[in-house]
Amino acid sequence: MALFWCTEALPLAVTALFPVVLFPMMGIMDSTAACSQYLKDTNMLFIGGMLVAISVEKWNLHKRIALRVLLIVGVKPALLLLGFMIVTAFLSMWITNTATTAMMIPIAQAVIEQLYSSEEKVDELVVDRADKSECQPNGNAKQLTENVKVTPDNEQNGNINQAFEMPEKHLTIEEPIKQEKSATVLEIDLENDKLNKDKQARRLKKHLKLCKGMSLCVCYSASIGGIATLTGTTPNLVMKGQMDELFPGNNNIINFASWFGFSFPTMVLLLALSWIWLQFLFLGTKFKKNFGCGRKPEQKEKEKRAYQVIVSEHKQLGSMSFAEICVLVMFTLLVLLWFLRDPGFMPGWATISFNKGGKEYVTDATVAIFIALMMFIFPSELPSLLSVNKTSFFCATTFNLGKNGRIRPPPPLLDWKTVNEKMPWNIVFLLGGGFALAKGSEESGLSTWLGDKLTPLQSIPPVAIALLLCLMVATFTECTSNVATTTLFLPILASMAKVIHLNPLYIMLPCTLSASLAFMLPVATPPNAIAFSYGQLKVVDMARSGFFLNIIGVLVITLAINSWGFYMFDLGTFPTWANSTGKP
Repeated sequence: MALFWCTEALPLAVTALFPVVLFPMMGIMDSTAACSQYLKDTNMLFIGGMLVAISVEKWNLHKRIALRVLLIVGVKPALLLLGFMIVTAFLSMWITNTATTAMMIPIAQAVIEQLYSSEEKVDELVVDRADKSECQPNGNAKQLTENVKVTPDNEQNGNINQAFEMPEKHLTIEEPIKQEKSATVLEIDLENDKLNKDKQARRLKKHLKLCKGMSLCVCYSASIGGIATLTGTTPNLVMKGQMDELFPGNNNIINFASWFGFSFPTMVLLLALSWIWLQFLFLGTKFKKNFGCGRKPEQKEKEKRAYQVIVSEHKQLGSMSFAEICVLVMFTLLVLLWFLRDPGFMPGWATISFNKGGKEYVTDATVAIFIALMMFIFPSELPSLLSVNKTSFFCATTFNLGKNGRIRPPPPLLDWKTVNEKMPWNIVFLLGGGFALAKGSEESGLSTWLGDKLTPLQSIPPVAIALLLCLMVATFTECTSNVATTTLFLPILASMAKVIHLNPLYIMLPCTLSASLAFMLPVATPPNAIAFSYGQLKVVDMARSGFFLNIIGVLVITLAINSWGFYMFDLGTFPTWANSTGKP
């Protein structure tokens, strides 16, 4: 399975179905036990989270949030870069990284193109003004000509001798001036053309560089933002499922609140360092200019035109509809219920009302499915029998009566047709295949054998172990799916931790986050491929920026697990739950 996952000779979801056939035939697990791994609590958490994310996408709530933040941030180069990174990271915390990138990249490209076209228009305006000023008549030459026309030598009896004056005037004064002026104008035109071409080339080079930086900042932020929440990206759910499978008595140490408490500061720190790195790489070291200090009038005009693009995009959305308000309220309720279910520093609502006798009845999956069901039930329009203007705050509708006189209700916030089109069912099978593989490795004794082979690592300091394993996973995930990487490595790392008496979270948690550090290659992750498809990026651009970003990411994760993460999860001790194994 590892070979098929790495080479993608078959689709990842198809390869994940191998345990259903092979484990019963090899006598490792019976068919019922193998099939039960494909719809566990973690799978339901993924499905519930995706249903809510699909509702957000359906009603364009994510686009409204993105444009609103960009209106607040503005279009100064450094702040524009930061604004897109913040919006993309925030959205990828709740919806898929791929969907976030696919939405944000076109917006970024539209803003950058408007910046470029505005700069061209401003430059053309400056050139036109300069040409008009050059075309004004020369006052000195005019005065000199007038002096030639009236002189004592050319005057007879008070009258001007026209026959004599015209040839003399052209030969002695006006002709040399015109010839000199024509030569000067020609030289100036040639020089201006050369300067304009050089300026246009520099402007185009700057534009392409900014396009590269903007595309990379969006795809990188999508991967970085996904690590902040438990449902942000699939490897996080793999980690949660593997912990519950391999260590069933872990007292739910990994839940939405504990994951967010550890990973969100890690994400913020990594996002800030990534912004600084990309700014240095694509905007240069002139930080005063990047932040818009001391701008010229033409620069202000250019930024004003780009800002109008965002304003027009936001105006096209109109006022918030009743459906958008409902989705926003339910989304906020979902986050609050996740946080307050078992916050850790106080008893949660689930502990007080449902979880009794040390048994956990209500989990994060329960909350996600509950809110998802509400999306199918709640109407997308305010029910009314009266006809109301569609542009009003509450978009009501007139009920249509069928043949039997029945009232047809308004459509719900979410329908199955939309779900069937957008739900990544392949990930559900992929998660299940990973859980089945981990269970089979445990039942066959493979995990224990691999862990024994890694016993010599006991002599290495734990900090060095975590750092080396994070580097290995970050390198491996550049060539394979991050889901496949975590699925293959986590059971082995768990067995190794048990053998050397190291808290399993100390290496499993940072390695899971490192699996999302796929920044170097277009094929490493779908957001990278989307950014690469726009044509401005080369592989060397992504490899150069992604290599150092991988190093930064591994160092940040290592710092996080050895600072606030060390005390949050009490990683200095070997927990009692790490000695237990899952039941057959």
